[in-house]
Amino acid sequence: MSPVKVAVVGAGTWGAEHARIFAGRPDTDLVAVVGRDPERTARRARAYDTRAYTELDRMLEDEQPDLVTVCLPNEGHFQVTRHLLEAGVDLLVEKPLVFDLGEADALLDAAEVSGSFFAINFNHRYAEPVQRARAAIDAGELGRLVFVTWRFGGEANHGASRHANLIETQCHGFDMIEHLVGPVVSVAAQMTDATYGDYSTIALALELADGVVGTMLGSYDSSYAYPDSQLVEVNGTEGRLAIHDTVRRLEISRAGNAERRVWEAGYFDDEARRFHGTFDRHVEHILSALRAGDPPPVHARAGRRALELAHAAIASFETGRRTPVAPPH
Repeated sequence: MSPVKVAVVGAGTWGAEHARIFAGRPDTDLVAVVGRDPERTARRARAYDTRAYTELDRMLEDEQPDLVTVCLPNEGHFQVTRHLLEAGVDLLVEKPLVFDLGEADALLDAAEVSGSFFAINFNHRYAEPVQRARAAIDAGELGRLVFVTWRFGGEANHGASRHANLIETQCHGFDMIEHLVGPVVSVAAQMTDATYGDYSTIALALELADGVVGTMLGSYDSSYAYPDSQLVEVNGTEGRLAIHDTVRRLEISRAGNAERRVWEAGYFDDEARRFHGTFDRHVEHILSALRAGDPPPVHARAGRRALELAHAAIASFETGRRTPVAPPH
């Protein structure tokens, strides 16, 4: 089987993870890195023994990649992604999909017309604690689900949007809650811009299907150095689980029993311990689907859904009312 030819668009910090993965796999060939800055792009290409381009169309013509990954600044995804979809290219894009719902719909429409494979990297789903949590929930270990909590906070990533924290970072929370527990049907929001003028910390009350309730607290006024900077709790009538720092630990408790079942990566299990390894795991599933002609394991529609929930939160905050949300199609 011929290696999958992959080109990475973006020479920034997380783009290095894209390059690392596709340069290091025996079943992929990193054929190009595309960037805006010639020197930075050339350095990245040299680091991974591939070719540097500053012109996207030139790269497509020269390399004819089987898959292009897009890892650009958070608010700069739309134009490049649309151009690639209109060219019929198969894509893996980073979150957030975009910041505007009209742009999200335009991208999904373009993918439908071109037939492009269109994946988005919600890599948190592939953390070992998350996968074990999903299995425990599916097996009924928690009984009837009652509530879910998401908390995620760290240093600010400043951007043009006042809602950068909500859209570009807490999108993982919207995706995780629906992945583990089910669809959100309404949102009520409170936000603060007290620290630097953007809505850097948000608190949401969620109504989910089947009577489940949830909360989200997301902040750019915290630190990733703190323990449990990311925490997920799911509580049911018969048990509770907690995911600590995405990859660090899973705890499952039974109601009325003070003992807990704990998963943590073992001494030699570096792969499960590393956050970046969640992306490697996702790529494994992406490549399997691409080769088989199947839909992506996480379609870009999930990015549109997270954006829809973020905009519902914004509408709630601006109106002072709970905002209903239709379930995903």
